[in-house]
Amino acid sequence: MLCLAFGVRSSYGLFVKPISDELSWGREILAFSLAIQNLLWGAAQPFAGMIADRYGAGRVLALSALVYAGGIILGVMDYSPIASHMGPGFFVGIGLSGTTFGVVLAVIGRSVSEDKRSLALGIATASASLGQFLIIPLGSSLLQSFGWQDALLILAGLLMLIVPAAYFLRGVSPISDVSVDQGADMSMSAVLKEASRHRGYWLLIAGFFVCGFHLAFITVHFPSYAIDKGLAPEVGAWTLALVGLANIFGSYTAGALGGAYRKKYLLSGIYIARSVAILAFILVPASTVSFLAFGFVMGLLWLSTVPLTSGLVAQIFGPEYMGTLFGFVFFSHQVGSFIGVWLGGVLYDSTQSYDLVWWISIFLGVFAAIVHWPITDQPLRRFSQAT
Repeated sequence: MLCLAFGVRSSYGLFVKPISDELSWGREILAFSLAIQNLLWGAAQPFAGMIADRYGAGRVLALSALVYAGGIILGVMDYSPIASHMGPGFFVGIGLSGTTFGVVLAVIGRSVSEDKRSLALGIATASASLGQFLIIPLGSSLLQSFGWQDALLILAGLLMLIVPAAYFLRGVSPISDVSVDQGADMSMSAVLKEASRHRGYWLLIAGFFVCGFHLAFITVHFPSYAIDKGLAPEVGAWTLALVGLANIFGSYTAGALGGAYRKKYLLSGIYIARSVAILAFILVPASTVSFLAFGFVMGLLWLSTVPLTSGLVAQIFGPEYMGTLFGFVFFSHQVGSFIGVWLGGVLYDSTQSYDLVWWISIFLGVFAAIVHWPITDQPLRRFSQAT
């Protein structure tokens, strides 16, 4: 399910230029639609997590997949900015909130013991990257063969596979830890109040904003950036696909390392490495080799923040309300995504260049590396392991 949901979502960057050119839109219009998508994805994520935590993930996943596909279809059937903002923007954003990390990772977090949790979250995150690697080239091929309308309809049809798959996640997953110490059975409102007073939780929220800015800006605008630099359209698509391929290894490795080393230090290292990679990329001459090399390096750092960030939430507060608590952290991620996508379109239309956004991305990476370092990551409630 993560493979399908993230793969289709990641392919949207392929359609920005052809749709904008055919409909005589500036890039800001579709960029704003995708910015709305990211913002609604984040705003609805805590509520999707709450419902899944309380009533089970299967229903949330199935219904959200239908909303996701319906939003894509609406954007194809009505060629207006309002329909674009409502379909690929509002409805796809709502659909993503119930088919991606906040719901699925919470199920996994509750279903494995604490010593295996970081690795399991890394494997799940890697599956999302596999979708990016597989579906972006498919989307590019469909775009070239059938045009953007039919290509998007076919991708919407792929999302329907989530509905039967959701049957296997019906019910509420049990917590794998056998017993908890006093206070671990707190109510949702008590846990939310506890999190609101935890400085480390707010620092996680601040840092994950930067991750969203990076990922959304690159996913949406990178194919157009490659064309602007005089490269073939396939270069942008294959670079994003390579990001997905490399991230399979990056996410798995981050999950494995998160079980052995302190996650906050690993996160600081990832963000500073992103800044270095972006700086090197914009300083070297643009070529197919430089784009693919950037895609591989960035891919190793792409979603590797997710198993570490979600793992820190479960480590500090326990897995019972992980979907809810990670949902609020993820909302910050999507606020960053909104700004990254929209600002990329605005600054390009005003300056005919993405250079300023690249420099903002570098400084934000340094900021994120700094704010993760002082996080207090000791568990508030210690969960005893099954013997």
